[in-house]
Amino acid sequence: MPFLKLTTNVTVSGQQSSQLLTDFSRLLASETGKSENYVMAELTGGRDMIFAGSSDPLAFIECKSIGLSSKQAKSLSASISQLLEAKLQISPQRIYIEFQNCPADYWGWNNTTFG
Repeated sequence: MPFLKLTTNVTVSGQQSSQLLTDFSRLLASETGKSENYVMAELTGGRDMIFAGSSDPLAFIECKSIGLSSKQAKSLSASISQLLEAKLQISPQRIYIEFQNCPADYWGWNNTTFG
């Protein structure tokens, strides 16, 4: 159920993309305590974006999960930012992350919902 969508203005090669998606999948599973079998991640690089009046490297992340706590969001914010800084050289000051705790009744999978 955890889902992470990364949009960035940094151009990401195919190999980088594959590794980042794997890293995000493992990170989400670990931080949320959910099986990686349910984790989904998406990456879109090379987008036209601006933040604080500058097109320097930046990222916007949407992170959603059933039962996501504020404590998990805070921890994920640090972990995601550190990963993006290490892998794509994006400063944590140029990253926005939107967290959403989704009700199980509103998350569909396998012909039903988790609720």
